[in-house]
Amino acid sequence: MTYQPPIRDLALALKAAGFERLADAYPEADAATVEAVLDGAGAFAAEVVAPLNRPGDQAGATYANGVVTAAPGYAEALRQFAQGGWNSLSAEPEHGGQGLPKALEIAVFEMFNAASLAFGLCPILTQGAIEAIAAHGTDRQKALYLPRMVSGEWTGTMNLTEPQAGSDLAALTTRAEPDGEGGWRLTGQKIFITWGDHDAADNIVHLVLARTPNAPAGVKGISLFLAPKRLLDADGEPAAANDLRPAGIEHKLGIHASPTCVMAFEGAKAELVGVEGQGLAHMFTMMNAARLQVGTQGVAIAERAYQQALAFSHERRQSRSAWTGESPAPLWDLPDVRRTLMLIKAKTAAARGVCLATAVAADLGRHGDAAAKLREELLTPIAKGWSTDVGVWAASEALQVHGGMGFVEETGAAQHYRDCRILPIYEGTNGIQAIDLIGRKLTLADGEAFAGLIAEMRQTATALEGGLEAVGAALNTAVAAMETAGGWLAERRGTPDALAGATAFLRLCGETVGGWMLARQAQLEARMAPLAALYAGQVLSGVPGQVAAVMQGAAPLEAFEG
Repeated sequence: MTYQPPIRDLALALKAAGFERLADAYPEADAATVEAVLDGAGAFAAEVVAPLNRPGDQAGATYANGVVTAAPGYAEALRQFAQGGWNSLSAEPEHGGQGLPKALEIAVFEMFNAASLAFGLCPILTQGAIEAIAAHGTDRQKALYLPRMVSGEWTGTMNLTEPQAGSDLAALTTRAEPDGEGGWRLTGQKIFITWGDHDAADNIVHLVLARTPNAPAGVKGISLFLAPKRLLDADGEPAAANDLRPAGIEHKLGIHASPTCVMAFEGAKAELVGVEGQGLAHMFTMMNAARLQVGTQGVAIAERAYQQALAFSHERRQSRSAWTGESPAPLWDLPDVRRTLMLIKAKTAAARGVCLATAVAADLGRHGDAAAKLREELLTPIAKGWSTDVGVWAASEALQVHGGMGFVEETGAAQHYRDCRILPIYEGTNGIQAIDLIGRKLTLADGEAFAGLIAEMRQTATALEGGLEAVGAALNTAVAAMETAGGWLAERRGTPDALAGATAFLRLCGETVGGWMLARQAQLEARMAPLAALYAGQVLSGVPGQVAAVMQGAAPLEAFEG
């Protein structure tokens, strides 16, 4: 089916997430500009990118004779994407960016990812690389690389994972040796490199984690390097090929149009980025940016899967309508099907709100608001972890609406499910997000960040009126449960008992914060009230019961012998 950009829902979610608080820091992001950007991005997503999604899944990216070729139409679409200025929305004007809020960029990128998840991955990685170089690169590196990356002429990648080193980066072995000329040479192999090679840009800027000589063991021995696919000449133009190459592409469950490469570095010329030995900390700038974007991908696939399932429910007829008695009736007239669709819509709106609230906090933090910076850090693992879980759940439920027609490839519903299954895995598995939430984020500023979030959610719950009182009561109860669970975990920080409850706590937080965002949307527009009411009854009502899962402790895990 044709993808319909949810412009109205995005505009509402931005408002509910506090976008108006950015007026002083971003005076150029007025209502007219936001509307124009959303409309333009929606048109590009629907008209240029979305038609590529199904053919791209079927054809996939290809690898032959050492060359990676993007799926048909993708290279040209990425060039049009760059020419339209979509890659430069939130980048600093000094590097050729438009200086618009990250929150607006996140809203825009939701539509690109909904149109094609495989397409959206390329600019997402480039955005993260831009942020890492801007934060930690030298003035020369910024001048040489950022303008072309911001424009979208060049793309960026993240090279972390190795065959023996997945989430445990302390085990990586890629080496960096001084070249005697002030630079470095990289030797090693990286795997799972998204858009690691392709034919859609003039150059590809690889950010690579590697070990320098005599570096200590563990993560403290890791440094960050920049290695372009093509070396730059005296004028800063791509020239000779660097000594790196794609050794192949992975054959995957989904996102077939996104080339996931094995990259071989064979004495490749590279430059140190930032401080030697601080590579992992520097790379976290890129990873945190990518984590919010991946959370948004969860929202995107939930929206796309919902739209297709909704259309199918109106077309497909069987059984008798519970309301009109018509037979055969559209699936839409079956209460359980309608409940399923409505709950997908509600959770999608809630997850969208969580991601945009995280982005608004990031924008405020970027302009010196310390409390907002803490809020961004606290919300990031929730935005990534819970929103991607929502995406997988929504794609599965949408497939269920299709019945057997969803399980076969003919309808395209299966592609959404296959594509989104990677989301809880990459950019830090959701288990890692949960550990980060309880291990680092819960106690930020001696717990003030968490306490501030609890207080603000409770304030919203108390203020709900005009038919939303039941939603407020459910939200207030969920907030109390989140506070109780958080307090228990903080007291046991670092213990097996706390770690055993981490995933349950992330889910509890996601459902509560998502309910808060959905309630704020319902405050602003009455059309969201039925969704908020359903969410309160179907989701928030279950949050207090999850406290027991958080507090169960590690005893059953220790007793389990496999």
